[in-house]
Amino acid sequence: MKLSGLLARQQESLPGIAGIARVERRSGDVLRRVRSGDIAVIDHADLDRRTAEALVSAGVVGVVNAVPSISGRYPNLGPEVLLSAGVALVDGVGPEVAHRVKDGAKIRLHEGGVFVGDREVGRGTQQDANSVADLLIEAKAGMSAQLEAFSANTIEFLRRERTLILDGVGVPELTVPMAGRQVLVVAPGYGHADDLQRLRKYIREYRPVLIGVESGAEALRKAGYKPNVIVGDPDGIATTMLKCGAELVIPAHLDGHAPGLERIQDLGIGAVTFPASGNPEDLALLLADAHKASLVITVGFQATLGEFLDRGRSGSNPSTFLTRLRLGSKVIDGPAVAALQRSRTPVSAVVLLVASVLLVVVVALLVSGLGTAFLGVLADTGDDVSAYFKGLFT
Repeated sequence: MKLSGLLARQQESLPGIAGIARVERRSGDVLRRVRSGDIAVIDHADLDRRTAEALVSAGVVGVVNAVPSISGRYPNLGPEVLLSAGVALVDGVGPEVAHRVKDGAKIRLHEGGVFVGDREVGRGTQQDANSVADLLIEAKAGMSAQLEAFSANTIEFLRRERTLILDGVGVPELTVPMAGRQVLVVAPGYGHADDLQRLRKYIREYRPVLIGVESGAEALRKAGYKPNVIVGDPDGIATTMLKCGAELVIPAHLDGHAPGLERIQDLGIGAVTFPASGNPEDLALLLADAHKASLVITVGFQATLGEFLDRGRSGSNPSTFLTRLRLGSKVIDGPAVAALQRSRTPVSAVVLLVASVLLVVVVALLVSGLGTAFLGVLADTGDDVSAYFKGLFT
């Protein structure tokens, strides 16, 4: 016991960042197992923003990537998210790191090296803000090739889903009335919780229909709201949210198979499926449009070109692009609505303006010499009113 305690203290005194290793065996599985204080060991080229946000939300202290987090094909956003949150990033360690590091073992990151105790098991590039900025500048040259590929994918998607995009065929029926109402769709994108907080005044004033996309439903609950509709794979949604009374819409493959439907059936909850190849966020927008919403406000959606081309969305970007075209001016990003709400003239400013006008009138009367006569008239009027009311009670 004394020897093990001594070794533990020696490891704690070693330089660098230490944590429990969570090794990715299958694509995306580490996101379900990682916890606060862990170090994620992944094999994820062109680390996208959504994956990085999930790692930051889980509270990781470091990320070891077997391959480059920015390959140069296009300027992906994941590494910036990690570094902005203070998460250490070691890149290009090599695929053998997944075999040299045991899942659940304590590892340490220091100056690009990956250590188990004092033994180095891998070495890569320790990224910082400057190195990532340089890589992103170089990667911008690859955007033209990505846009060409995107154009081809868009044509293919439109050929496959033209009846859905053009005519709304396949959109499930809902009992929640949306016709002529505003709809707020909350997705688990970057900054969604903060944007939702800024929209409290808008929600209180307009009372929109609330649609939560996957964990966006949980964000609505934490903000004090109950979603009317939840869209997403039930396996990624808490049981309490599934049972909150909202209508459930489960994305399904084009062959009709809906992942997570078995869980809904086991819980004895009703749900409808939405067969389409788009992502859940786009399906939520199509739901609102098909049910004749007057306006659709989005929170946690991708908005910039960089986000639009991000790797994590590449399979569904044509869906996102065409869905936005379908809704046109009906869809507005939540931060814009919050900014417009803040720009309204506050009540205090109106009160100050009225007080200033009254002060100017009083000063003008006094300076002009009419003030005394005006005050006399007010006094006489006051006496008349007082005498009238006294006469009513005598």
